[in-house]
Amino acid sequence: MATLLYITAHPHDHQTSFSMAAGQAFVESYRESHSGDQIVTLDLYNANIPHIDADVFSGWGKLRSGQDFGALSAEEKTKVSRLGELTDQFVAADKYVFVTPLWNFSFPPVMKAYIDSICTAGKTFRYTAEGPVGLLTDKKALHIQARGGIYSEGPAAQMEMGHRYLGVIMQFFGIPSFEGLFVEGHNQFPDRAQQIKEDAIARARELARTF
Repeated sequence: MATLLYITAHPHDHQTSFSMAAGQAFVESYRESHSGDQIVTLDLYNANIPHIDADVFSGWGKLRSGQDFGALSAEEKTKVSRLGELTDQFVAADKYVFVTPLWNFSFPPVMKAYIDSICTAGKTFRYTAEGPVGLLTDKKALHIQARGGIYSEGPAAQMEMGHRYLGVIMQFFGIPSFEGLFVEGHNQFPDRAQQIKEDAIARARELARTF
């Protein structure tokens, strides 16, 4: 049995968001075709995702110096523990699906906070004399991203930094397979918006069967 970690970073649900609609279609199809697998949902807008702040750095510093976890302040304990939980959850999964909109050429800030939380030396990567090496070499990932304009080609392609950033992180973690499912152009071509949405849902359902 494999575990799919379904990570969403959108304030809206599938009724409003094109990316969330495609994401829901993916999950429904995946559940039908992978009945023995477990699907774990992580809604970043309704989850505790600590930012890397002074408390976190202080807590990490105490632990690295050999101090016991009990020596940390209440704030340090809470934040450091939660970051550990998020990393352990990510490492324990076999497959990942990220669902985001394209905002200001990237993704919502809560996704960056989440990525920061799972970039953990010794768990998702390790340092070597030759440089960092990813530790998640038996995983696979998919990014479902809605874009109001066209960013997969043409002059705007070089401005898209959300999917490209996730791709760099997945490579950094050693994840060998990272795909993208893009729902794009619905704001640029409002007369075609419904068809764009329906096409994306169909592609999501099909992709889920073999993911």
